[in-house]
Amino acid sequence: MSAEQKLVELGLTLPQLPKPIGNYVPFKRAGDLIFLSGQGPRRPDGSPITGKVGRDVTVEEAYEHAKLVGLGLLAAARDAAGGSLDKVEVLKVLGMVNAVPEFTDQPKVINGCSDLFVAVLGERGRHARSAVGMGSLPNQITVEVEAVMRVVE
Repeated sequence: MSAEQKLVELGLTLPQLPKPIGNYVPFKRAGDLIFLSGQGPRRPDGSPITGKVGRDVTVEEAYEHAKLVGLGLLAAARDAAGGSLDKVEVLKVLGMVNAVPEFTDQPKVINGCSDLFVAVLGERGRHARSAVGMGSLPNQITVEVEAVMRVVE
């Protein structure tokens, strides 16, 4: 089953890529490597999902936010790979969680993104990863995730 078919089976749709706010691009491709800029969770209208995990947002809600970010990263990767997710392999993920200082479940939050990648891409979605806590993130978004992927032929 193709990655696009898997998305349909899971009832998921890739969002439109957000327009960068500043002088950067959503991704940069160097040979077969794709460096994806960090993205945060967005509502269907494009507005950011905000809050401090461990105070305003639960682990379960933040997991879903990380899953939304994963969809955005897959959209950027599909563009970078020439329109097909079937050519994409995830290598490395850095997940950042906007959390209260005593919060220690960053990995459980970023699993939302990691689980999505594996659900859609299978073994090509398995990756190395860091999941870290932050005192704040831009616009007070709950999570931000960036990734390095590659195009496989």
